[in-house]
Amino acid sequence: MISLPVSRTALVLIDLQKGIIGRPLAPFTGDTVVERSKKLASRFRAVGGLVILVNVAFAPDFADAVQTEIDRPIAPPPGGFSQDWTELVDGLAEPTDLLITKRQWGAFYGTDLDLQLRRRGIDTIVLGGIATNMGVESTARAAHEHGYGVVIAEDLTSTFSDDMQRFACDHIFPMLGRVTTSDLITLEA
Repeated sequence: MISLPVSRTALVLIDLQKGIIGRPLAPFTGDTVVERSKKLASRFRAVGGLVILVNVAFAPDFADAVQTEIDRPIAPPPGGFSQDWTELVDGLAEPTDLLITKRQWGAFYGTDLDLQLRRRGIDTIVLGGIATNMGVESTARAAHEHGYGVVIAEDLTSTFSDDMQRFACDHIFPMLGRVTTSDLITLEA
């Protein structure tokens, strides 16, 4: 069990958006991650906790995407992205949530996430989302580098293969913070 002070902790959910959750994922489907994330978000909100929902979006011409030479670029699907691919899944966001849009894997660089956390006195984040070893891991690394306590709710994450999930959860995340499941997180007033 991990007990966290609600006044200094935020739940940060990465890329639970229409254009991402339907992709083939492992070990959990996007729908499973979303349903579990909704439950933990409800628990945070019920005690006045901060929920931050992060999506990724780009200009139609990708001019605001990272423009570096890489061996394996992520290309838009044939015919381009659907009109709603950047929208958060239905029923996830509540009016009290903080919404952050990023234009790369991690939620810190190029956004005001750090500023928003610090102004609210947040020193610990609980992370979930898709994909485990991309957006979630990149955000966890940056949070650790910014001095935040990091808790990864492993059952709120999924990626493209079981091997990718296991490597991140067994080898990377324990060096950045604490790894648990959402049902083992309690919030103190």
